[in-house]
Amino acid sequence: MDLFDKCRKFTRAAEARASGYYPYFIPLEDTEGTEVVVNGKRMIMIGSNNYLGLTTHPRVRQAAMDAIKRFGTSCTGSRFLNGNLAWHNQLEQELADFIGKEAGLVFATGMLTNLGTISSLVGRGEVVITDREDHASIIDGCRLSFGEMRRFKHNDMAHLELVLQGCEDKAKLVVVDGVFSMGGDIAPLPEITSVCERHGARLMVDDAHSLGVLAQGRGTAAHYGLTDKVDLIMGTFSKAFASLGGVIAGDAEVIDYIKHTARALIFSASMPPSNVAAVAAALQVIKEEPERVSRVQAIGERMRKGFQELGFNTLNSQTPIVPILVGEDMKTFMFWKELFEAGIFVNAVVPPAVAPNQSLLRTSYMATHTDAHLDRVLETFEQVGKKLDII
Repeated sequence: MDLFDKCRKFTRAAEARASGYYPYFIPLEDTEGTEVVVNGKRMIMIGSNNYLGLTTHPRVRQAAMDAIKRFGTSCTGSRFLNGNLAWHNQLEQELADFIGKEAGLVFATGMLTNLGTISSLVGRGEVVITDREDHASIIDGCRLSFGEMRRFKHNDMAHLELVLQGCEDKAKLVVVDGVFSMGGDIAPLPEITSVCERHGARLMVDDAHSLGVLAQGRGTAAHYGLTDKVDLIMGTFSKAFASLGGVIAGDAEVIDYIKHTARALIFSASMPPSNVAAVAAALQVIKEEPERVSRVQAIGERMRKGFQELGFNTLNSQTPIVPILVGEDMKTFMFWKELFEAGIFVNAVVPPAVAPNQSLLRTSYMATHTDAHLDRVLETFEQVGKKLDII
């Protein structure tokens, strides 16, 4: 038996490429946020997580360039040893203060933040409990831990209660997305915190799609006024913060424990100086230009309403992530291709990223989208949706 036999038998991607219905790994020749260039053609981008449009903000760009001039392109080592800049420490405290926690810890990526945090906290004889629609990085963090992993139905509080009742005698961590990356819905934290308190479970919220977007940018817990009720708040910098990396924020003693036990931190090179500087600059812009957060929320509401009025199913979206449920995989790819050819760049999402027969187009919006962009998107979706008998 050859280890590579499965690779040779994997033909789905090649078949999709040959048929012209392959929506992944598309090379962008240029991008300025709301518009991109593919094969020389300018397109409207509604598939990005650049929610506040800060990747092209002059202050963010300049901060990254200045950092490279001062420190070079890399720290070339783990923060545990030689790769820890004073800037890393400063950014951690600024983010913790912004989120509303005692301390923060910065990782090289958001993925590593979840892998390191969960795997370091949950040990043998302990339990980590996740929502079934949690991000893959949460699931993989659970797999890396030596604890037991259990799951509850999406946003189903009765099922969460039942799962917690089944492990009363064990230390427990519940992990949920603040905003779910495919459906765009917000976790019901008032109910979740109440259930966790009744059963003595600690709570971690992944705010990858919430930080910079909800509650003046402070995230899901702040959106509900429950920051003190959530034990750990995680965020990424590859979305609203226009960079790369991640942060976990919480009580100082917990963060210090993670700092000294998280293999994903200890054995990874630290965030490059340019990324640190970009995040710090983005944070200042978010504080000083709150209208960006208001604008992206208003755009999300406008697009949800527009799609719904056309007859599209937007599931339970409450944010600038607005899914368009299609159902069948092939019809989803057909919808994607028609939009692509019409100059609209959107993401096609099929199982296992979503449940079977729940394939969708994931649209997401930026504060820098113009009204003309949005009008054209709705008009194009209407034309293609009718052509394919989706509406």
